[in-house]
Amino acid sequence: MSEPARLSDIAERYEAILCDVWGVVRDGRALVPEALDALAKFRARGGRVLLLSNSPRRAGSLLNFLAQMGGFAPGEAPWDGAVTSGEATRAVLASLAPGPACKLGPDWDDPLYEGLGLDFAPLEHARFISATGLVDYESETVADYADLLREAQLRRLPMVCVNPDRLVQVGDRLLPCAGALAEAYEEMGGQVIYAGKPHPPIYTLAYDRLTEISGRVVDADAILAVGDGPETDVLGAQQEGLDCLFVASGILGAAFETGFDADSVDRALARSGVAARWSADRLVW
Repeated sequence: MSEPARLSDIAERYEAILCDVWGVVRDGRALVPEALDALAKFRARGGRVLLLSNSPRRAGSLLNFLAQMGGFAPGEAPWDGAVTSGEATRAVLASLAPGPACKLGPDWDDPLYEGLGLDFAPLEHARFISATGLVDYESETVADYADLLREAQLRRLPMVCVNPDRLVQVGDRLLPCAGALAEAYEEMGGQVIYAGKPHPPIYTLAYDRLTEISGRVVDADAILAVGDGPETDVLGAQQEGLDCLFVASGILGAAFETGFDADSVDRALARSGVAARWSADRLVW
C-alpha cells in the first residue's frame, strides 16, 4: 500500500530525486509553485535534484525552456540538471544515420536531430520512422495517422519513439504524445524502439549524470523517483528498484476529482500493474 507523503516527511531518507516534469513541476500551462518550493527545500538540505523527462527536447533545451517559464536567473532553478528521452534517444538515431527517416512531430523538435547526420524523406523512401509526437497535438488525434502507420507496417519500417508518454497534461486537458502513436503501431504489429522512461537507457544516463553532480555514485536506495505516469514514471522506478512518489494530480487527476485518497491511488496504479511506495495529491514540502 502506498503511504501519503509530503516531501518533508521522507526527505531524510534520500540523497537525490529523479523528478518528472509535465504533471509534477509543470501542469502544461505554467510551473507549479508548490513543487518548485519542495525541490528547492530538498536541495537546501543538501539533496540533489535531476529532472527526468520523456520530453523529446535535448536536456539543455528543456532547462532553458523551464528557466524562461520560471524567470530563473542562472543557478537559481531548483534543480541540478536534466536528462531527457530526447537525449537518451540520440544514440539510437545516430546508429541509424544517415537514414533516411520519416519524421513525425512538430518542427520545434528539430534541434533534437542536429549533428546526427540524419536525412529525412517521405514514408515511401524512408528506412525508419522517428516520432517525437503528433505534428499538431492540439488538434490531431492518433486516428489521423492510421493510414500512415498501416503503410509503414506493411513496409516493415521500425519506429523510434522519442517520447514514450502516451498522454501529456496541458492545463485541464490530456493530449496525445508520441507514445500513443507507438502504442497504435505496436498493435498493428509494428516494431518500436524506445530509450525513454520506463526503459533502461534513460536511467543509465541519469545515474551517470547524478554521479557527475554528486562527485560519487549514489546508491539506488538513496534515490527517489517522482512522477505522475503509471506506465512510465512508476513502472520505470519499479524496474530500476527505486522508491517512487506518485503524484496523483497529473495525468490521472480526473480519477481523484472528489479528493485524494491513498487507497484509490493504489487501485488506480494496480490497474497498470504497478505500485508506488509513496503517493501525494501534489508534490509539496
